[in-house]
Amino acid sequence: MAAVVMLRADDPGRHYRLPTEADYVAVRRAQDRVAWMLEEWERNGRQGLCPVPDEPLPPIGTLGFRVQRYGMLQWGDLFTARQKAALVVLGLLVGAIHDKLLDIVQTCSSLAVSKLSELSNSLCSWEPLAECPRHVFGRQALPIAWDFGEGVPISDSSGAYRISVAHVVSAANSIRPVTDYSTNSTVQVADASNNPLPDYASAVWFTDPPYYDAVPYADLSDFFLVWMKRTLPDIRFGYFAGEPEDKLSPKEHEAVQDETKHVDGRPKDRAWFEEKMADAFAEGRRVLTHEGVGSVVFAHKTTEGWEALLSGMIRGGWTITGSWPIATEMKSRLRARDSAALATSVHLISRPRPDDAPVGDWADVLHELPSRVADWMERLQSEGIRGADLVFACVGPALEIFSRYRLVETAEGREVGLSEYLEKVWEVVGRAALEQVLGTTEAQARNGLAGALEEDARLTALFLWTLQATTGEPGSDVADVGGGETLSNSTDDDGEDTEDSSGTKPVKGLSLMFDVVRRFAQPLGIDLPKWEKRTIETRKGVVRLLPVKERAKQLLGEEGVRAEASWWARDDTVSPLQGVLFSGENTENFLVGEPEPDYDAKAGGLVSPGDTTLDRVHTAMLFQAGGRGGALGALLKAEQERGPDFLRLANALSALYPRGSDEKRLLDAMLLAVPR
Repeated sequence: MAAVVMLRADDPGRHYRLPTEADYVAVRRAQDRVAWMLEEWERNGRQGLCPVPDEPLPPIGTLGFRVQRYGMLQWGDLFTARQKAALVVLGLLVGAIHDKLLDIVQTCSSLAVSKLSELSNSLCSWEPLAECPRHVFGRQALPIAWDFGEGVPISDSSGAYRISVAHVVSAANSIRPVTDYSTNSTVQVADASNNPLPDYASAVWFTDPPYYDAVPYADLSDFFLVWMKRTLPDIRFGYFAGEPEDKLSPKEHEAVQDETKHVDGRPKDRAWFEEKMADAFAEGRRVLTHEGVGSVVFAHKTTEGWEALLSGMIRGGWTITGSWPIATEMKSRLRARDSAALATSVHLISRPRPDDAPVGDWADVLHELPSRVADWMERLQSEGIRGADLVFACVGPALEIFSRYRLVETAEGREVGLSEYLEKVWEVVGRAALEQVLGTTEAQARNGLAGALEEDARLTALFLWTLQATTGEPGSDVADVGGGETLSNSTDDDGEDTEDSSGTKPVKGLSLMFDVVRRFAQPLGIDLPKWEKRTIETRKGVVRLLPVKERAKQLLGEEGVRAEASWWARDDTVSPLQGVLFSGENTENFLVGEPEPDYDAKAGGLVSPGDTTLDRVHTAMLFQAGGRGGALGALLKAEQERGPDFLRLANALSALYPRGSDEKRLLDAMLLAVPR
């Protein structure tokens, strides 16, 4: 049996202790109790539901589920014997409430058991600061957990039934009866592609649709459903009335891309998802009045997800008229880390497209696009919107141009598809961003354009610009946008453990989804494979911007790496300005006993011939890190003679690097050494 560390329940100081024989006895008693419950169910002819949920988990390979390969094949397998015993007993007590007047009590009590199940299972992690178990759905997935935290269901602390009841009561108390409307509201459950409302019945159509292939909604809902079926014997959900007892949530027509599932023999792939979304949007248009307005909420951060959504909207007969990012997401939520979730939710405002909408001219659409996007970007940035949130918020105004027509054709009569148009949108957004951070020349640049900074500088600037957080300040921390600073020693979107190329050390660096980087790089003439392992590194669908310290060997060789190592290992209380203030002395940042290398601007010196401006900026940062004042001074003098590109790029990167990052501190210190 693995070693276990426990908290003393009777100790207010929360001292840790190893389990005693009494603890093991308690576990064995729980196991015996569960075994007795199952035997009683068998002796009674297996009437009704099994006390412990025996419904099967989704098959191996289902989106977001990674526990089946470790022996968890039924929903009940997610719980320990003690947890099963507690939840079953509580469920029986709740299910025994039959008085019609107490229906609401039974329902609320069932919700409390459901909430408790999320805090009392073998996949809950432990929160060390608050000293309580974390709920299992920190993100919409069920990855395997190698250790877990467990509360005491009958206590007064987190993870207890009493606390779950308090949460339900608090939610109920926050609901106030509607008294200022003359008509009553009606809630109905229906398929979004088969709406029960008549034509032109509604003035507002509001939806937060499924996010492409990001969340397995129906499969995850079964986690709660299996317990609610046992606490509410006459379950009051229309979809399950009269259904077999082993019935789980319906999944066949759920609008989620999940190719492990099939409808009429057809996999639920991207084409199926787009068709399903188009049907739902067409139904929304049907029930909306001619003057009505629709609002679609979306927070997915891959261009493929956006294209699938927008395709459904346009095919469903909608014209997009606006796009507003609204801060609705918690920055601390796990789903915001290493994932395709935005810091804000983008609300796409739309209206029904007239049946007699004209045919658009492709040339006119392309002519209007840049000014429309530039105006919207300027407005959003003035309101504090940055990075990926700004990028996707620009999609709405861009689509307003395209979606006002029933179709768009070239001069030759060829119909232009949405995907072709979106490629132009990503290009225009990328060029607008480059113009802001590097200048007009770079925004217009393709390979070989004289006067423009090289591809790696444009790629790095655009990468950092896209990573900026929605805080209203450039250079702010981006840990919750685009993946953060650590790609390993964690889990990926599907719950698999990740590690770096060596299998041991964490891989550091700012990251973006490959799909996002590719969509911007290709139209701007940036060849991503050319910069692989030099400026960027791509792994598991994520592009990582290589930190400067990882480029030391590439730029300076083995000895250069050893010289710079002291800076990266320094105490953070040591000022990064030290190498500037004492650049003429043998400080602790020098590699003692070795002379400083020379920097020959004409021959390239330590930098190989044909290097880029970004290479030289990074080399200067490495000289600063190693305290090599002589070499740094020679490099800066040579760059001033060469032209303005070095300082132009260095200042731009200083504004783009996240505040508090090593690169930001080191670059600012290096810039102070520039001769005035």
